[in-house]
Amino acid sequence: MSDSGGSASANRMLCSVPERLQLHMAMLALQFGYAGFHVVSRAALNMGISKLVFPVYRNIIALLLLLPFAYFLEKKERPPITLNFLLQFFLLALVGITANQGFYLLGLDNTSPTFASAIQNSVPAITFLMAAILRIEKVRLNRKDGISKVAGTILCVAGASVITLYKGPTIYSPTPPLNRPTPTFVSLGDAEGKNWTLGCLYLIGHCLSWSGWLVLQAPVLKKYPARLSVTSYTCFFGLIQFLVIAAFAERDPQAWMFHSGGELFTILYAGVVASGIAFAVQIWCIDRGGPVFVAVYQPVQTLVVAIMASIALGEEFYLGGVDHSRIVPSAMGKKSREKVCSSRKGCNSVHSGAQQHQNLKPNQGLPHEATSPSFN
Repeated sequence: MSDSGGSASANRMLCSVPERLQLHMAMLALQFGYAGFHVVSRAALNMGISKLVFPVYRNIIALLLLLPFAYFLEKKERPPITLNFLLQFFLLALVGITANQGFYLLGLDNTSPTFASAIQNSVPAITFLMAAILRIEKVRLNRKDGISKVAGTILCVAGASVITLYKGPTIYSPTPPLNRPTPTFVSLGDAEGKNWTLGCLYLIGHCLSWSGWLVLQAPVLKKYPARLSVTSYTCFFGLIQFLVIAAFAERDPQAWMFHSGGELFTILYAGVVASGIAFAVQIWCIDRGGPVFVAVYQPVQTLVVAIMASIALGEEFYLGGVDHSRIVPSAMGKKSREKVCSSRKGCNSVHSGAQQHQNLKPNQGLPHEATSPSFN
């Protein structure tokens, strides 16, 4: 009885938290998880893990983690599977798993974790453009909420560009280079002697794939509202696609074996945190807040990666990172207030929309502004 009472109390406490706040908290946690994945992926590549074997194991772990929850929790709300749905899931996997993860690893192998995270800050702008073209996000430039949306996206990308293009003076240096006694993190550092231009092209392909994945999930969820099942099907088809590619491109049997505990850890982190948990949280946020809401949080990850790289890898932290951390939250604030304003009738200003939101029910979701196009 005490256990049931405690769980009921916990559920009531969770329900008392406004869904808008839950979305923001979930997206912040997601960025921390992805930030760690940048460093872990760099470690995996420098340990010699195959760029094809790594995503195969990653998606196997993610699928094993998601499948039981999807099967038992969504029995009643899962629509019957059809050939049309299977084709949509296959396309989602091709864009969001195979192309997304493949281009990322190829780009990271030729650059560094901090640079890979920084270039990902083009994702909000690309996602916003794709969503506007597909009419998933409606932009009304004659209204304050539409101007706020555009301004928020521009500020978000501008703030992310600060940390990429402007270093400024060093404000934090963990240890002088001559006094670094531990070579443990050497394998985690930047890639040297690599083709950075080619790495940039791969990472741009990764950003295009990621943005397309965020946008294309929205219309699928309209027809197939079982979020965990959509994620599981996507992981399954992505795994099949990577296995087919690996069967032709990865012929070395030793590449499929673990040679150290570090290799096992990187794969477990990628599968559990960066895929299993991250995909489930991400698709919930897309369903409740929209693809642009999810993408606009991407620049936060750059700041977190810069801090992690500074602590774990001994990289210096520059003033540009601080400027970035001031600009991005203001941009997200614009996006958040715009979402609230667009969901209330008769809203004449962003400020009044934020005040009216306080009267909303705790569990009220963030409705999409426009109907999603058919995804056939």
